[in-house]
Amino acid sequence: MDYMFQEGFLGTRAPFFMDFVTLIVAVLPFLVGIAISFAKKNKYTLHKIVQTIILVVSIIVVGYFEYGVRAGGGYEVFAKGTSVPHHYLLIVLIVHIIISVLTLGIWISTVWRANKDYEQGLPGPYSRSHKKAGIRTFIGIILTALTGIWVYLLLFVF
Repeated sequence: MDYMFQEGFLGTRAPFFMDFVTLIVAVLPFLVGIAISFAKKNKYTLHKIVQTIILVVSIIVVGYFEYGVRAGGGYEVFAKGTSVPHHYLLIVLIVHIIISVLTLGIWISTVWRANKDYEQGLPGPYSRSHKKAGIRTFIGIILTALTGIWVYLLLFVF
């Protein structure tokens, strides 16, 4: 797994794994938006499959990221190369972590409940609550992407 710590492909100080994860996080809202468009076109089975795949892949990417951070020496090692004040970077990182953890929990819950409700008749009586949960999830994914990119820029560009 030494490749993870080789020079990344985005032209910054970041290692490969950080560039890869950041790219996935940046594209995630667009992928989820495509999955949502399937539901809007009444392609519910395709919506369900694509959302589930995106969620599972996202969980794998989070695991890959966490492994890379731990194996790479942790936050302190990655924060050494930045000129951004430590307290500011730490606040942005904490905000990102809170948003991303809450979003992942909401997303898992939304998909889990939707799969159960689908068996009982989605679209149907649960559609309104599913749509609200989906909107919360999508907003969280957008905020996770924006704050993740922000953390990346602070760590490896500035």
